[in-house]
Amino acid sequence: MLAASKTKKSVTKKTTAKKTPKKTTAKKTPKKTTAKKTPKKTTTKKTLKRTKVICISHKEDADGISSAALIRQAFGGDAILVDYPGQMEALQQVVNDEKLKSLYICDLGLSKKTQDEFIDIMKSLRKNKVSITYIDHHDIDPDVVKSLQKIKVKVIHDINECTTVQVYNAFKSKLNEHATFVATCAAITDYMEDRPLGAKLLQMYDRQFALISATVLTYNIVGHQKEPDYLLYLVEELAESKFPHDIPNTFEFAQIQVEKLSQMIAKVKAGMKTMKNLGYMEITDAGASGAVNFVMGLSGKDVGVAYKERVDHGIYAVSVRGSKNCKVHLGKIVNVLATDLGGSGGGHDKACGAVIPKPKIKKFVTELNKKIK
Repeated sequence: MLAASKTKKSVTKKTTAKKTPKKTTAKKTPKKTTAKKTPKKTTTKKTLKRTKVICISHKEDADGISSAALIRQAFGGDAILVDYPGQMEALQQVVNDEKLKSLYICDLGLSKKTQDEFIDIMKSLRKNKVSITYIDHHDIDPDVVKSLQKIKVKVIHDINECTTVQVYNAFKSKLNEHATFVATCAAITDYMEDRPLGAKLLQMYDRQFALISATVLTYNIVGHQKEPDYLLYLVEELAESKFPHDIPNTFEFAQIQVEKLSQMIAKVKAGMKTMKNLGYMEITDAGASGAVNFVMGLSGKDVGVAYKERVDHGIYAVSVRGSKNCKVHLGKIVNVLATDLGGSGGGHDKACGAVIPKPKIKKFVTELNKKIK
């Protein structure tokens, strides 16, 4: 009996150890819902909080580069530098950026071909609560300005001052004293140092010092158009209050550009053609904007046209300049004409540019000649 009871005890003890139902505490899968609660991952959404500041600005001259530099100094953030053909592509890239909080668009004029698409992109960004400031000095359709203001895009637009001067004037409380010099150089290179605000800024500096600084900056920008990292470097250096002569090798590189331009004079004399109201020339080994003034001056006409093929885009990049005697608004004429030919363009009364499909370049020059009186 004693042995029997012992065995019984050991059996009952084993059953307690083998109570698998009690393992439900370890297997309580319902409690693992705490780890599987995907809705609580809303914390990751906080990382998508809109904090990014971006400035999209013109890369081909000192006004665009300097505008980006002052925006960077005032608000931080990153710069995206583009030419006119790349403007809409850059905007399409940022429209889906979920971190974008503030967008500044500088020195990028709109043409009849691009303005509707531009407004549509602005609407998409505003739906996402992105703050947008558009700053420019090119001729623009008043209806476009109204459409932008209607969707609460802040428009700073004055055809009488270059874009950098307008950036400085709008945000000077956030800028340091050196920003006045950056704006002065931009005004000089855009031929707007005689305008009310530009002239006031220029009075603060020795004229020759400002002129040589603006020229060196311009030659470095024009000469590095195929090096986007260098252009962004210039934006950073100017934002850090550097003078052009403080940036390594700028004067040496400017000297190289001067030598190239001096050789351009002979090439323009040999290759330039004229019509009744303008001189024109295709440029093959330099930028059109660097040659166009030579074309105008050496042709003896009031308007000069220089164009260079962009093989990658199947278009010609065109620069147009007018003398003081030019009586028409070249920017308005070029805007309409370029759009009619399947391109885009526009700008100031005496200085503007266009993008023209390669097969239409001769017609562009011919029609422009007819419209200049």
